[in-house]
Amino acid sequence: MSKAVELKQQQTEVITEQFKNSVSTIIVDYRGLTVAQVTELRKQLREAGIEFRVYKNTMVRRAATAAGIEGIEEFLTGPNAIAFSNEEVVAPAKIIADFAKTNEKLEIKAGIIEGKVTSEAEVKAIASLPSKEGLISMVLSVLQAPMRNFAYAVKAVGEQKETGTEAAAPAEAPAAEEASESTEA
Repeated sequence: MSKAVELKQQQTEVITEQFKNSVSTIIVDYRGLTVAQVTELRKQLREAGIEFRVYKNTMVRRAATAAGIEGIEEFLTGPNAIAFSNEEVVAPAKIIADFAKTNEKLEIKAGIIEGKVTSEAEVKAIASLPSKEGLISMVLSVLQAPMRNFAYAVKAVGEQKETGTEAAAPAEAPAAEEASESTEA
């Protein structure tokens, strides 16, 4: 076996492992972007812990087949770059979609979210979701609200008892009842 074939097989195995380990994979067409723009995109993705690579389409097809991913072949035409995220599902879609808004030549082709091939529209929909930290803070605030309201109610009752407002309130109530009875008579 020649050295070139052996290197291609090793590269295909690396791509296969990336597909298997990735929770979110986004395939983009980067034609028309300048080197500076691609470098900026790589920097943003790297800061988020996302690997952004360019591979030969034939190797990606073989790796996808080996990883058990079906339906991705139709998107593997022309120059493609692939973003692999092993931890965050939303982050690569969000970063790439935001970058594509300011750099119209970047085209999202498809995505693979937890092993399922998704369309460009689905990737953009995922990009509009809040990040994992944002979702956690939303859930915590929803869970915290009833406890906070209960604490405010307990505090208000305690303050009423301290100031004696509670004792005055029942005394006013019978006077109001007497006034309503005299008007009825």
